[in-house]
Amino acid sequence: MRLVCISDTHARHRQLRVPDGDVLLHAGDLSRRGAPEDVRDFDGWLGGLAHPHKIVIAGNHDFCFERNPQARDWITNATYLQDEAVEIEGVRFYGSPWQARFFDWAFNLDRGAPLREVWRKIPPETDVLLTHGPPLGVLDRTSRGQRVGCEDLLAAVERVRPKVHVFGHIHESAGRLERGGTIFVNACSCDLHYRASQPPVVVDLHL
Repeated sequence: MRLVCISDTHARHRQLRVPDGDVLLHAGDLSRRGAPEDVRDFDGWLGGLAHPHKIVIAGNHDFCFERNPQARDWITNATYLQDEAVEIEGVRFYGSPWQARFFDWAFNLDRGAPLREVWRKIPPETDVLLTHGPPLGVLDRTSRGQRVGCEDLLAAVERVRPKVHVFGHIHESAGRLERGGTIFVNACSCDLHYRASQPPVVVDLHL
């Protein structure tokens, strides 16, 4: 199964060149600040892509999904996941939009118990994990050199051991690495200056 991974497109999705694949994954921040017109344009763009399956989660910029439960209905050309799972051709995906508190953005939770409770929901049989923020120490370094990933998410990944973990949020750490049997992908499409200059990451999943 070929996974095509993008994230943090911030309404610049039409500037991307997206390769073909079996499943398109978007790890949040599809909009600038959650405006309905951004979401609907994004959904229209998704409808023009040939991938048989598409999965989307929200990110900290996507306020509408946190404030208005009906906003998920605006995504008609993909499966929207919010602390939910879906199975595609025997592959089990789980998606969650939460991340460690970052000013007063959407889907923020305090580190410690609040985030641990969220990550406990990740099913142990998850093959592909989709979160907005990164785990601690994995493609999570800011331009100032700080590691800002979530320690409790890292513990959850070590517990579940997914084949692939896709996330975004930290634009300047886009990339891919493999550790402990998991392929980690920071799929940020926009760079630190919000230019859609970072290409999608393709992962060929073999179970």
